[in-house]
This record gives sequence, structure tokens and C-alpha cells, in this order.
Amino acid sequence: MSLAGEESVADLEIRLPEAMGDLEQDEEWYELSLDGETRRVRFHDYAQTYSMPGVYERLFYDTLKCDSPRTVCALLEEQVESEGRDPSELRVLDLGAGNGMVGEQLAEMGAEQIVGVDILEEAAQAAERDRPGVYDDYLVLDLTELPQPQREDLRSRRLNCLTSVAALGFGDIPPAAFAEAYSLVEDGGSIGFSIKEEMLSGEDSSGFSRMIDEAIGGGALEVKAERRYRHRLSLSGEPLYYVAIVAEKERELPAVP
Repeated sequence: MSLAGEESVADLEIRLPEAMGDLEQDEEWYELSLDGETRRVRFHDYAQTYSMPGVYERLFYDTLKCDSPRTVCALLEEQVESEGRDPSELRVLDLGAGNGMVGEQLAEMGAEQIVGVDILEEAAQAAERDRPGVYDDYLVLDLTELPQPQREDLRSRRLNCLTSVAALGFGDIPPAAFAEAYSLVEDGGSIGFSIKEEMLSGEDSSGFSRMIDEAIGGGALEVKAERRYRHRLSLSGEPLYYVAIVAEKERELPAVP
């Protein structure tokens, strides 16, 4: 099965290549044509993709059938409600917020406050363009170099939930950034994230899987719910499986090397 072909978004044309051997997930690419000019864009070059209205949704959701925002947020909502809590009590830090697809799901859940964080200015602009009003605040930050005034401001929001959906494990969000975001959530808060299933078994050069293993093994993080699901299709039409996890923060994560 191949997904090669053309998709149009306004005046843009998106072409997916025929499957090219065993491309790694973060090596996949598409071609974009506008006004006679064609350029190749890697899937993980999010700045370029976010800058073009409609391209992200058409590529990842309409064509490649991405289901991560819905799956992770549904698991989070189910777990919160199973504990007798109301999703409207959630004050969420959405890490790697992108153009707001997770924020939109959280808003539909009725979350009390949603703060988006992304390192890309293009992501913040896309979220405001595509989903205005979803976030109570959207911050463009490098969490590995978080200024103390910004840290104090975020702590003052009494965040009790962290989400990070399909953004971990490829170096897009380093372990140190996740650990900083985690530290901004109150003890007892909910942590909802997803990661490629192979990375949970140690196939992860970023060190994220080791950090999570140590956090769970050491009691810093208590897993409450877990679900294997199809994240999206690859260029060759094969399913890419991820694991959605909802856990409770017991204490701070082990030090990140």
C-alpha cells in the first residue's frame, strides 16, 4: 500500500513520494508546490509546515490519519473521571503545543486553564491563526533555558496537569525540557503523554525512555493508564504504533544528565 499522490490546500499542492526503502519516521518528507516552485520538506521541519495554513492537518490528519491528540486526551479524561475528579479542574501545561490540536481537545474537555508552550514562533502563530482562543496563554520558550521570572509566573498558575502528545523521543523535545515542564506541575498532578512504542523498550538515543523508566522505577511517576494505539500511517501505508500514558506525579524526576 502506498500513499503517494497529490493533495491540494488552497493554492498549494502536496505530493507524497513513493515509499523510499526503510526511511526512518523522522526522515520522511513531502514535496510542496506553490506558484511553480517545488520544495522538499521533512515531516519534522515543523516551522515550514506550520507557516502554511491547512498543510499540517491535510498531511498528518487527513492523509496519514494521525489520531494522537484524540487518543491521549480521551485517556486522560477517562482516568480523571475514574478518580472522581472533574476535567474542568485541570490547569494544563501543553508541551510542544504546535498549532493547537491538543489544546482544542483539552478545551472540549472543559479544562479550567490551558497554557501552550512551544519553542517555535511559527507554532504560536499557527495556533492563533487556526484555533484562536483555545489557549489562555501560549508561550514561545526554550525550557532548557527558562528564565527565573518566567518559571515563577508558571508556578503561580498552580498547574496540575502536563500533556505532551507525539512530541517526545526524536530530539524535538529533549529530556531536560520535559523535566522542566514536569517540575512546573504540582505533586499529585496528571501527566499525559505519548511516545513511539519502540522507544519505551530502549530504542531511543535521546535518553527520554531511560528517564521515564527511572522515574517509574524510582516512584517519581505512577502510571495510572496505558493504551497502545495507531499514531498514524507511514509513507508506505504501514501503521506506526505509539503508547499513550497517563500517570500521576509523585515527586520530581531524577536528575537529567
